[in-house]
Amino acid sequence: MFFFDPTGTRYDVETDLPETEWVARAKSGDEDAFLRIAKHYHARVWSTASRFARSKSELEDLTQDLFLKIWKGLSSYRSDAPFEHWLMKVTVRGCYDFLRKNRRRRELEQLVDPQESRDHHDARPNEARSRQEAWETVSLLLDQLEAKDRTVITLLDLEELSVKETAKLTGWSESNVKVRAHRARKKMRAHFDELGLER
Repeated sequence: MFFFDPTGTRYDVETDLPETEWVARAKSGDEDAFLRIAKHYHARVWSTASRFARSKSELEDLTQDLFLKIWKGLSSYRSDAPFEHWLMKVTVRGCYDFLRKNRRRRELEQLVDPQESRDHHDARPNEARSRQEAWETVSLLLDQLEAKDRTVITLLDLEELSVKETAKLTGWSESNVKVRAHRARKKMRAHFDELGLER
């Protein structure tokens, strides 16, 4: 089993070989080659997973599971597309599966600001508290959405991806992404009003 340092530190793959070579070696079962790739993309996967996790331990477990999915799914990667695109598809779909399987359990757990692990040392107490409260409100509203809608809103509004990018990562059509985003935002606004929260 692989274990990755959850600090989000980014490492560069050694420059003596191109990434395609490391990927080819990893596909053939070379664990050392995969670890080099995993370290290189750790920060990217960790950042995306942080949008779906609600506690530090959950984020660490999710990130670990995502890299296991990537490792086990390497045989399906075709070199005619950029490896990073394939890796992020596996990551997003893994996060979507995670939401579907863990929604009820997660409702009882404490929320965590995904930025907290990266910049909490730089924030003043009041700023950190305000950011935490804002994130808790967003997470509360996101929790009212089904997994597909939450995935779309997370990618479009939190990750700030385009509709086209979101469609590619999820495998859904652009029109489907637009419709889901519109309906999801409408549901979030309605629930926001029901809670009596201030805009």
